[in-house]
Amino acid sequence: MMPEADFVSAILPLLQNNSVDVLEWSFDTFYDTQEPEWLSGLLDFYAENGRLLGHGVYYSLFDARWTERQEGWIEKLKEEFRHRKYNHITEHFGFMNTENFHQGVPLPVPLHSKTLQIGKNRLRRLQDAVEIPVGVENLAFSFSINDVKEQGEFLDKLIEDIDGFLILDLHNIYCQSCNFEINMQEIIRLYPLEKVKEIHLSGGSWQESAYGEKTVRRDTHDDSIPDEILNILPEVLSRCHNLEYVIIERLGHTLNSEAKKQAFFDDFNRVKEIIEISDPFTGNKKVWNKKNGQYSEPVEDLLLHNEQTKLTKMLFEGDSIQSVKNKPFHYFKPGKWDEEMITAAQQIIKKWNPY
Repeated sequence: MMPEADFVSAILPLLQNNSVDVLEWSFDTFYDTQEPEWLSGLLDFYAENGRLLGHGVYYSLFDARWTERQEGWIEKLKEEFRHRKYNHITEHFGFMNTENFHQGVPLPVPLHSKTLQIGKNRLRRLQDAVEIPVGVENLAFSFSINDVKEQGEFLDKLIEDIDGFLILDLHNIYCQSCNFEINMQEIIRLYPLEKVKEIHLSGGSWQESAYGEKTVRRDTHDDSIPDEILNILPEVLSRCHNLEYVIIERLGHTLNSEAKKQAFFDDFNRVKEIIEISDPFTGNKKVWNKKNGQYSEPVEDLLLHNEQTKLTKMLFEGDSIQSVKNKPFHYFKPGKWDEEMITAAQQIIKKWNPY
């Protein structure tokens, strides 16, 4: 669900004929803003009927320091859940909030005992705040093929202590497939599909490479769902035995013409048809019971924090590719990173932090 007028006018016919079974709402995007009355009414209606999902954006699971910002985020989350009922809540893999760099997209962290410990701690604190299942979404952006290949294992280990679940974002998989020339199915096989409760579908865009050799696929949620994703969707549905939800994502300001609205309707109807034929929601689904862990102090790591801050600063300031690759980090291994992806990260961060 998006609050922009273009998005609302586009989906109004779908809402009016009750075609939208479930809404997903990024509640923390309005933490410091008053919701319009019409939006509150719509979200409340879906919540009261057990048809509302919560999707966080700004918690940042892998920030190496626990800050007042995160503490405040958790308190606002509790307040949100006192006001409105959600079926479950999810967050993104990666980190994005170091010092003043608090906008943009999450960046990946390597699978390491310390990063895993931090992620588990942050996820436990999130789970302790709510009485519903908590899940994590796979990340589109990767610096290297190693990031791509280890993410499924990382996510599996990350959610095990809270009996969590996964969002499998197929466009994020598509981005990785395009950017590292690896088959989508090969990547999907690396994920614990029995833990997938929700699937995300969206479109994106291509970013020209600084080297002129290839384009980089970005998860920008501003175009139609690629055919490559829709073509494999039936098989993916058949392999996710605990699947409960399929969500289509689209940025609200990108449905600003009749042609784009029609393309969105076409995507919606095609996905609806695939779901009806595949019938993935039948059968007994996994019953979730909250695991009560021992609440602990926030896990922090000053070295990792310094490296996250330094890396983000280098990307923001546009340091040369070679400078980034030669930086002797402990946790990160930039020497193995793809040059086009370093450039893409620089452009993303600069776009969201122009000053």
